[in-house]
Amino acid sequence: MPKVKTKSSVKKRFKKTATGKIKGGYSYKRHLLINKPKKMKRKARGCHVVCEVVANIVKKFMH
Repeated sequence: MPKVKTKSSVKKRFKKTATGKIKGGYSYKRHLLINKPKKMKRKARGCHVVCEVVANIVKKFMH
């Protein structure tokens, strides 16, 4: 059985918290920002804890 490798893209985009939750960035903040409301851009700063469904998928690739 070959080794299961960590996905490089997942390793760069997500971090694990001390309690085991998965932290990730917000979407829709890279380009065309002039069309987006200020409230949306302000809310998208920093990072957030992703939902359980996404967290399970990410954990599978993190090892």
